[in-house]
Amino acid sequence: MARFTLPRDIYYGVGSLSELKNLKGKKAIIVTGGHSMKASGFLDKTEQYLKEAGLEVTIFDGVEPDPSIETVMRGAERMREFQPDWIVSIGGGSPIDAAKAMWVFYEYPNAKFDDLITPFNFPKLRTKAKFLAIPSTSGTATEVTAFSVITDYAKGIKYPLADFEITPDVAIVDPEIVRSLPKKQVAYTGMDALTHAIESYVGTVATPFTECLSLKAIQMVNTYLLDSFNNPDGRGREEMHYAQCLAGMAFSNALLGITHSMAHKTGAVFSTGHIPHGCANAMYLPHVIEYNSNNKVALERYAQIAQALGIQGHDAHEQVQGLINRIHELNTLLGIPHSMKEFGVDEKEFYEKLPQFAHDAVLDACTGTNPNPIDDKKMAELFEHCYFNKPYKF
Repeated sequence: MARFTLPRDIYYGVGSLSELKNLKGKKAIIVTGGHSMKASGFLDKTEQYLKEAGLEVTIFDGVEPDPSIETVMRGAERMREFQPDWIVSIGGGSPIDAAKAMWVFYEYPNAKFDDLITPFNFPKLRTKAKFLAIPSTSGTATEVTAFSVITDYAKGIKYPLADFEITPDVAIVDPEIVRSLPKKQVAYTGMDALTHAIESYVGTVATPFTECLSLKAIQMVNTYLLDSFNNPDGRGREEMHYAQCLAGMAFSNALLGITHSMAHKTGAVFSTGHIPHGCANAMYLPHVIEYNSNNKVALERYAQIAQALGIQGHDAHEQVQGLINRIHELNTLLGIPHSMKEFGVDEKEFYEKLPQFAHDAVLDACTGTNPNPIDDKKMAELFEHCYFNKPYKF
């Protein structure tokens, strides 16, 4: 038996943020990040719409990129003081992910973070509050997923938390919110969405319910990402906001693969600079496809993706190579580095830390559904290919 879980309601389209006026409840806490939602006016709109619905409102802001365990605990404490029956998070993946984790510690103050690391081991939620998510980026799709990524900076590790309990009750996908996104953020989040869609399509637990969402999202990203990058007022921004949401619906139920395992374990470990999650996915994805294509079933799945994009070839190998070439082309046009070395990761530090982060990546929750098994030795080898942008033979 399989399960397919989504938010109960997804409101989308220009102006859909105003649906907040119809929310039923007594108190809402808004969880958000830095100043961007405030500067754009969307935080004020969110607060005003909630007040028009008759709710008492408080705001917890300042959630950092790649939110920390400490931030989660501070937010949960604020929730326990305020006692909201709605948690409303607006922003990128970071504040929404943080709010999901806060939700657990609000309802279960004695819970231990280490207990949440085990996938699908969360306690029953909605005993005190429901959750509404409003994304301000077009990539993570956390507004429709059962996942949250929280960083332990002391250990330099990102923990992907997973449980259907943290799937939001309501998602509002309003494309007006992403019109002002910086180009680099559009690039990184767009490639994150593409990685979600591709990995969920080739993963070992993909189903007919997820495959159609994955393929549609892949086609939409391929069609609209460059327009979204180059023209903030064009159709591309709106379509990418929907594409990333479709990809999220797919991977929340079909899970991911080792591209994400690798990104999770290398984002915060190098002293030469943090690697943004979407950038890491974009750099690693072509080489992961090469590695996975040594598995016959995965090769055919990647070939199906290539066919859906109209990529020609005499056989599956040629079609998959065409898909890899397209990803490299997108990275070039989006200004994304093709390798960890090009990004600026120091080679000496890379090799010093390689055994540990390769091992950690193998143990990552996303590795279990990757179509081609991998061990520490092969993972370290794959990372070397990603460091130098050296093709992995398939």
